[in-house]
Amino acid sequence: MKVFKTGAVAAIAVTLALTATACGGSSDKEAGSTASGGAKDKVVIGIKFDQPGVGLKTPDGKYTGFDVDVATYVAKELGYTPEQIEWKQAVSAERENLIANGDVKFVVASYSINDKRKEKVDFAGPYFLAHQDLLVRADDTSITKAEDLNKKKLCSVTGSTSAQNVKTKLAPEADLLEQGGYSECLTGLENKAVDALTTDNSILAGYAAQDKNKGKFKLVGLSLSNENYGIGLKKGDKDLQTKINAALKKMVADGAWEAAVKKNFGPADYKNEPAPQITEGS
Repeated sequence: MKVFKTGAVAAIAVTLALTATACGGSSDKEAGSTASGGAKDKVVIGIKFDQPGVGLKTPDGKYTGFDVDVATYVAKELGYTPEQIEWKQAVSAERENLIANGDVKFVVASYSINDKRKEKVDFAGPYFLAHQDLLVRADDTSITKAEDLNKKKLCSVTGSTSAQNVKTKLAPEADLLEQGGYSECLTGLENKAVDALTTDNSILAGYAAQDKNKGKFKLVGLSLSNENYGIGLKKGDKDLQTKINAALKKMVADGAWEAAVKKNFGPADYKNEPAPQITEGS
């Protein structure tokens, strides 16, 4: 009888231990990261896959761009090596969902901070100040301001707020052509089917800096809007926000931020703004 009781107690103890382990494994996992035995295995970060100079997945499966460099630096400060980063595509329309659902730990994807987005997510930063600008052919001297687009063909992607901003506020007589992607606009610009392409100057500089485009295009150098890029994260995660802000400040202080700007945008002769002051979370 004594032996039976001892065996029963042991069985119950094993069952309780297994139950506790199962519960702990599900509750301790952070959003956008996987943990094993308390060690950080990887972190999932959302970036753009289709913006040269900003966030690009190359044909050989590598990831390049200013946002990639910023995200890698931040991840390092959070305790992750580059090998522990899993990159996830964050198209504009899905950024808030990726964050809210815990599919990523944070998003670094030319993500402009605005009040509407802050209703759904929090931001760290900003880490970059971009402006809406125009990209024209390198030998074109006829477009020096937005109003010069009147009677000319302007290209942007379908649904672009940048193009509508020009059309409704600055050059109402511009002939707006909307394409599925910026690469189609670049082809049209090179072939003289359109006269200008508009979006954030950082994105335009990235395209112009590509080897195949060097010397073909130039930025007009306008500031048609202010776009403060921030790092999106789950609403209410003040600890992560504080850590990312600290990482961004360190990146600027040690020169890594400026080096990343020159590496990714320099070939386009891009006149970037200085690193902006951190405002989110303060």
